Amino acid sequence: MNTTLLFLNAIGPEMILVFFAILLLFGGKKIPELMRGIGKGIREFNTAKGSLEKELKDGMKEEEQREKDARELRELREREARREREESFITRDND
Repeated sequence: MNTTLLFLNAIGPEMILVFFAILLLFGGKKIPELMRGIGKGIREFNTAKGSLEKELKDGMKEEEQREKDARELRELREREARREREESFITRDND
């Protein structure tokens, strides 16, 4: 008896009313179909969420790679410019 009262307090009288309303509206035979539909909807939602997360992670990796490539290209150009300045300085000294 004590656990029954605890259960009723945990879900509340409003939830019991909702359960009875669902039972009256859909009947005992339609409830499994309703739950199956809800399950499919949840499964589709989770699938879409997973694919969206994957796309976002892939996009972030691509952006990080672009930034890395741009940084490497900038460093390479700076080294090349420095080398050209050194060569022009050396050739000026030799003239």
